Amino acid sequence: MSEERKHVYRLQGLSCTNCAAKFEKNIRDIETVEDVQLNFGASKVAIIGDASVEQLEAAGAFDGIKVYPEREKVKEERVPFWQKRENKNTIVSLFFLLFGYISTFSAGESSIVTITLFALSILIGGFDLFKVGLNNLIRFEFDMKTLMTVAIIGAAIIGEWGEGAIVVFLFALSEALEGYSMDKARQSIRSLMDIAPDTALIKRGGSEFEVAVEDIQIGDIMIVKPGQKVAMDGEVIRGRSSINQAAITGESIPVSKEEGDEVFAGSLNEEGFLEVRVTKLAEDTTIAKIIHLVEEAQAERAPSQAFVDRFAKYYTPAIMAIAFLVAVLPPLFTGGDWQEWIYRGLAVLVVGCPCALVISTPVAIVTAIGNAAKNGVLIKGGIHLEETGRLKVVAFDKTGTLTEGKPEVTDIASVSDMSVQEVLSVAASLETFSQHPLASAVLRKAAAEKVSLLEAHDFQSLTGKGAKASLNGTVYYIGSPALFEDGPAVTEKVREAISALQAEGKTVMLVGTDEEIKGYIAAADQVRKSSLTVLEKLAKLGIQKTVMLTGDNHAAAASIGRKLGLTDVQAELMPENKLDAIKSLRSQYGHVAMVGDGINDAPALASASVGIAMGGAGTDTALETADVALMADDLEKLPYTVALSRKTLQVIKQNIAFAFGLKLLALLLIVPGWLTLWMAVFADVGSTLIVVLNSMRLMKTRYK
Repeated sequence: MSEERKHVYRLQGLSCTNCAAKFEKNIRDIETVEDVQLNFGASKVAIIGDASVEQLEAAGAFDGIKVYPEREKVKEERVPFWQKRENKNTIVSLFFLLFGYISTFSAGESSIVTITLFALSILIGGFDLFKVGLNNLIRFEFDMKTLMTVAIIGAAIIGEWGEGAIVVFLFALSEALEGYSMDKARQSIRSLMDIAPDTALIKRGGSEFEVAVEDIQIGDIMIVKPGQKVAMDGEVIRGRSSINQAAITGESIPVSKEEGDEVFAGSLNEEGFLEVRVTKLAEDTTIAKIIHLVEEAQAERAPSQAFVDRFAKYYTPAIMAIAFLVAVLPPLFTGGDWQEWIYRGLAVLVVGCPCALVISTPVAIVTAIGNAAKNGVLIKGGIHLEETGRLKVVAFDKTGTLTEGKPEVTDIASVSDMSVQEVLSVAASLETFSQHPLASAVLRKAAAEKVSLLEAHDFQSLTGKGAKASLNGTVYYIGSPALFEDGPAVTEKVREAISALQAEGKTVMLVGTDEEIKGYIAAADQVRKSSLTVLEKLAKLGIQKTVMLTGDNHAAAASIGRKLGLTDVQAELMPENKLDAIKSLRSQYGHVAMVGDGINDAPALASASVGIAMGGAGTDTALETADVALMADDLEKLPYTVALSRKTLQVIKQNIAFAFGLKLLALLLIVPGWLTLWMAVFADVGSTLIVVLNSMRLMKTRYK
């Protein structure tokens, strides 16, 4: 779609998939509209071309659809289920239906009173249905409402007024259930929209103003008091507090924030006073991007949904043809009773209504994606949800995924007259000027041990090997064993210790002078505390193989592989080697996920069946490149994501089986003539109700 002339609108009152298809067709019929893309799950429509809100509402008048520009803040009227106009009509229709049956027993079914009561029930409950159905019939457009209109008119013609009234009531009930289920599923998006405040306290020129988020500019200073929600993404410039980011990342434990740290719109300031410099406009905040991507995801048709939609396109006309043949052929060729076979043909029409089949997939997909978003997992479409549900292999990057991504000092030893504390003091003093991750690890250890540092002079970085500087008049060196190859001799005992540490996957730094080795420090990237638990949970969920793909050396990779019980470890890989490894796994197992940071692993993420990026709340790249983004910077939500996807697949299969099974059973009852019209529509309503309730179970999915 061309972005220049694209207009996006939010919709209220979009009740069913058939109504959505008809609304889209009506918009396409507007001469000034070039293209339309309707998102039923998110209740939005995108239009290329020109069309006024009045024109769009006229196109949706048949279903009472209201249209609002996307950016316009609209307070949605929450009308209770029983107070909606169409549902009130259904209740009134039910009363007339009951009075009609009372009259049948007292005055007989041929009585004018009985027929009038049933006719009123049909007209009140089916008025909206007839308007659409008759219009479709004139245009030879066949959908569920066309089927029902023909069935009800046919029932009235052959004198089955009571059956026709039951059909109207049960179909209206089915429509209400479908609307209710989609409304519940869409509430997950609405709850995301309500997370961030509409206004923020902005400090300008020494004064404080309450400003709408749409009017806040990058660089504005936002004040966030204890107990308030953060309204915009930004950087803390003053203050310290604990921030609850559960709405964004799914992490329940508050995160400590201080100067220089990033905060997200929608998170809750629990304790301190913060001043925050705004870094993103309202439409670019992390929560805004999550909402946009969730809505886009819900517009993506899953493979099973695409199949059902294609099937339903041919299914409805086929049912009409079968019903016509059932009604006409037996009386013509076997001398059957016309009224009896027309009745059976009408029963075929009713039982053939594909209502439950059509909603079997979208209601499950929309519910699951909404549930995931509320739990800090962004799944970018039904296709990715289904693929995640079929996973057999999960491949992980090592650094920053299975491990913390920053080395920590694990061992310090002295091989001279220096104490361990003195070795650490010299090492930290040398590393003060270095930017290397290992230097940061040494400085963190020194700070933790409260070691005093020495003043360093003439610091020099020895690229690729280490560094040197003068401390108290003596030149000291720190670096890899290679740095000391031409210097003082390394004893056999020290060499053995170095080899043993390297075999554990640790990096060893020697500390010494021109004359002797003083000691050594070993550091290693620490395995995340959650990694082992996550891998165990994945195994329980049926993941057959867990693989680590890393550019690190074989010894370090093998050490982590043993600690975590990984099925396979592939080390010293360049990005293109990771890509080849994923392709090889896909050829062997079919469904493979790659979990990484969304940046360095981009080729492998793109090649996998499902690319899963971590830390989506902190990087736009992760949100954009991955199929699934874990908003928190850890793997805790990965088993939940796999479990939800597997359950969604099961629910979709169950829904389709229920929808087909009940209809097949009802159709078989037509052969001996046991199927009545009310039984036929009850089978349709029953399957719709089962499908809706079964899909709603996904709202409560948890995985500990």
